[in-house]
Amino acid sequence: MKKWWWKILCIALLVYTILAGLLWNNVPRLPQLQETIRNLYFHVCMWFAMMVLFTCSVVHAVKYLRNNNLRSDILSRQYAVMGIVFGVLGYATGAIWATFTWADPNLPASESFSAIARDPKLIGAAIALLIYGAYLVLRDSIQDMDKKARIAAVYNVFAFAFLFPSIWIIPRLLPSLHPGAPDGEGGNPALNFKDLAPQMRFVFYPAIVGWSLLGVWIATLKVRMNFIKEKNLLHEA
Repeated sequence: MKKWWWKILCIALLVYTILAGLLWNNVPRLPQLQETIRNLYFHVCMWFAMMVLFTCSVVHAVKYLRNNNLRSDILSRQYAVMGIVFGVLGYATGAIWATFTWADPNLPASESFSAIARDPKLIGAAIALLIYGAYLVLRDSIQDMDKKARIAAVYNVFAFAFLFPSIWIIPRLLPSLHPGAPDGEGGNPALNFKDLAPQMRFVFYPAIVGWSLLGVWIATLKVRMNFIKEKNLLHEA
């Protein structure tokens, strides 16, 4: 039970998030958002989960640079993989949300989508995900295990350092439709008390924890599978 409590908590929080997020009839129905505001529990919370996973990844990358333990390298890679997965899910849910709330009904669909795709927030998020995608390509292009682990760890540190400017800083300095832009009231979307209705916080914060725990859970499973695969290869050798 001591090893499983956080997994049980993860399942309970996600069940609560899905049921309350989709069925709880107390969300504010703003003119532009209406029911789409429920996507906050998925889009934004998956971004937070992505940040947690990338943070775990860079921590293990630094650990590898300090101790040269390949276990740290494997953990760093799997957390990065899950961070990319949640990043893509966050980007997809955000892009879909934008098509319903940012699209201009007076413009053709292609022209409206083109304007949305040029939003600084979407561009910054896409660049960050591409940088981490290049991290995986770089790893797979190197055959020597120790060299691969060291170069990947160094790249991981730089990728994480670029993550904050591309997602959190630069988009806030440029005109954007996304909440928190300088042409609006500013602030940190979903964290500023002016940006989120109090009743939504009862679902929003548990959702962040639930999605983050799910990402960690899947990453640990992938790490165990990796270890089992390596043990089988050693036995065959």
